[in-house]
Amino acid sequence: MTDIPKEYAATPSNPAADPLEPESFLRRLGPGLVTGAADDDPGGIATYSQVGAQFGFGMTWTMVFSYPFNAIIQEIAARIGCVTGAGTAQNLRRHYSPWLLRWVVLMLIVANVINLGADLGAMGAALVLLIGGPEPLYALMFGVICIVLEVFMSYEKYAAVLKWMTLSLFAYVAVVFAVHLPWGTALAATLLPTFVFDSAHATALVAILGTTISPYLFFWQAGQEVEEQHRRHTKALCISPREAGAAFSRIRLDTLVGMGISNLVAIFIIYATAATLNAKGITEIETSAQAAEALRPIAGELSFLLFAAGIIGTGMLAVPVPVLAGSAAYAVGELFGWPQGLNRLPREAKAFYGTIAAATLAGVALNFIDLDPIKALYWSAVVNGVLAAPLMAIMMLIARNPRVMGRLTLSRSMMIGGWLATLIMAAASITFFLSL
Repeated sequence: MTDIPKEYAATPSNPAADPLEPESFLRRLGPGLVTGAADDDPGGIATYSQVGAQFGFGMTWTMVFSYPFNAIIQEIAARIGCVTGAGTAQNLRRHYSPWLLRWVVLMLIVANVINLGADLGAMGAALVLLIGGPEPLYALMFGVICIVLEVFMSYEKYAAVLKWMTLSLFAYVAVVFAVHLPWGTALAATLLPTFVFDSAHATALVAILGTTISPYLFFWQAGQEVEEQHRRHTKALCISPREAGAAFSRIRLDTLVGMGISNLVAIFIIYATAATLNAKGITEIETSAQAAEALRPIAGELSFLLFAAGIIGTGMLAVPVPVLAGSAAYAVGELFGWPQGLNRLPREAKAFYGTIAAATLAGVALNFIDLDPIKALYWSAVVNGVLAAPLMAIMMLIARNPRVMGRLTLSRSMMIGGWLATLIMAAASITFFLSL
């Protein structure tokens, strides 16, 4: 079944959809690429490092398993933004109870601020490993840099910078090639699923799914699709449905590539820690910085430097954008109907940019009160677990509602895939709470 009605398929009058005049590959990548790259934030790096250290290559298959579900739910979020011309929270406000919207936004802010604090702290810790110095002040420095970039750099330049920053992810690919890796064992574990039914493996599976499929990514990618419409001066697809063919093609490519890179890098992080830490009997890793430090005596100075630098690079991607500070601001702005968007000047969206600054500084403050980063990420996972499955279910209802999406509702295949992803995330959340 096709994703759009036949009469809305790409036509020769739409140059972007004309196979004789394709957009360049890189130009078609944007919100999905950045969202996927930001999925490998320092908290995610810590999770994947712990999985590699604890189980070796044994859980690598989970990244292949989670990829289609991660990609399809992010594509649905992007389509909602592109079709309606509004972000996730604004669609919630239009079509559902205001109490539901307030609850979702509150939970998102709590989870994002905790994630911000943990990620900024991890970046500070990584810089301490590289040059020494005071970790909390480094966290403050990174926070201020992120605020300045997001508030005062034009959206077009900022989006371009973020695209190029995704290259920092390949530090983890370089780590794998800098150490001895048993490729046969690694690839077999990646492609042939094995699972031990015990609490340790169940908890690891929940942690991987919770890290990979996160609510803030839904808000970010939907919001960025709206930003792209403003930047390109195009209309929402519900107004100009004949553009849907080219738009949906771009969204699918963008999301598949972005989430593919995210999961591929996660595989390489598991490979690196499995081949080094697990092989040497180091099975307990609590932070991304600890993983980097543990690599130094085992894999050498180059691997250590690459891993530590990657933490800072991915942190710079995750903190200012993919809905940590950014998505919180989109959600709050949509809740109160404020002018919002990174394409606006600061004087045009003071409350929006003020929310970005407040969320980032609140995350910085957590690093000055002796907050245990592991407990912070733990409670962030609890909040994300509470929020993810219900929010995914709401997104599915929105995307199948013709009053919202017009004739551009989801195809049957996407509907099945989206609901399956939602059920898997709900099962993971229930398992997480049972494990408490």
